[in-house]
Amino acid sequence: MKKKDVINLIRYYSEGNSSAFREQAYEIAADFNRNGDQQLGEYILALLSDKNTFIPQELNGKSDFFRKMEYSTEPLPLPTPISNDLSGIVNAIGYNAGINKYLFSGAPGTGKTESAKQLARVLNREVYAVDFDYVIDSRLGQTSKNIAQLFDEINSLPYPEHVIILFDEIDSLAMDRTDSRDLREMGRATSSVLKGLDGLKNDIVLIATTNLMNSFDKALIRRFDKVIDFNRYSQDDLLNISVSILESMLSKFKFAGRDVSLFKKIIRLMNPIPFPGDLKNAIKSSIAFSDPSNGLDYLRRLFLQVKPDYSGDIKELKKMGFTVREIEILSQVSKSKVARDLSEGK
Repeated sequence: MKKKDVINLIRYYSEGNSSAFREQAYEIAADFNRNGDQQLGEYILALLSDKNTFIPQELNGKSDFFRKMEYSTEPLPLPTPISNDLSGIVNAIGYNAGINKYLFSGAPGTGKTESAKQLARVLNREVYAVDFDYVIDSRLGQTSKNIAQLFDEINSLPYPEHVIILFDEIDSLAMDRTDSRDLREMGRATSSVLKGLDGLKNDIVLIATTNLMNSFDKALIRRFDKVIDFNRYSQDDLLNISVSILESMLSKFKFAGRDVSLFKKIIRLMNPIPFPGDLKNAIKSSIAFSDPSNGLDYLRRLFLQVKPDYSGDIKELKKMGFTVREIEILSQVSKSKVARDLSEGK
C-alpha cells in the first residue's frame, strides 16, 4: 500500500466524499490481496460490504455480458427434496472443495431462477446473470469468441467469493450438438461453453438453468458437479405451496379476507395443479382484480379461472362439493336463495 492511498483515503473522508472513499478503500483491499495479505484485504471488504452491497469492479457497468439481479423478498416454498439439495449446495460451497458448477433443470415456473437468488442471499453474495443478447451474435464465429471472452472475464474476477454467476436458460447457448436441426454455429457455441466450463476456476460459483433437459448436450451435463431436478413436486406439495403463496399475497392486500378451506377446494379442482410460477400468477391476478368492497371476491375470480366453462348453475357447484356458504361466495347469490334453489331442485 502506497502513502498516497492513505492520504487520499483521509482526504476523501474529511471531504465527505463517500463514493471516492469507498473506491479508494477497495483499491487498498485489492493491493493487500495482490501482495499476499488476503486476510486483511477480506476484512476491509467485509467492513465495506454493508450487508451485501459489494460490487466487483469488473462487473460494475464495465461489461455488457452481465446484469445484476436483485434479491426477492418473497418466500420461496419448495418441496423437501429440492430444499435439501439447495442446503447441500450451501454446504459444498462452504467447504471450498471445488464443487462449484450446478445445473438446475425443470419446467418453467418451478423456482430455478428464484432458488439461485435465494442461495446468493443465504451465502451473502451478489447474483450476476449472463445477458445472452450480448453473447449471441449473427456474425459467423463471433458467438464463440464472445463466449471465450465471457469466461475470461469470469475467471478474472478479483473477489469471486462475493458473487454467483447465473447462466439463466443456458439452452440459448448449449443445445445438443448431434441434433440435425441445430445450426452449425450453435454447435460451435456449445463447444465453446464446454471449454469455458472446463477452464473455470474452482473458486467461481456458477449456476445454470434449463427448461429443455431432453435437448441438452450430454457432454455439457457431465461438466456440472450437480444436476438438481426441479420437477419434483407432488400434488400435495403444490397444494401446500399454493396456500403459502396466498398468505404472502394477502399480507399485501389488506382488504382481502381469508377462507383457506374454500381456497384449497378451488385449487384441488385444477388437474393437475400447476407449478408455483403459474400458481402465483393465477392467485395474484385474482386478488389484484377483485372488488375491494368484497373481501372474498378473489375466490370467485380464482374459481372462474380454474373453471372457465362453468355454466352459472349453482347445482354444478353443489356437485363439486361446495357448501351452501361457499356457493354463496362463488355465485354471489344469497345463502338463503342458494338453500332454497337447491332444496327445490331435489
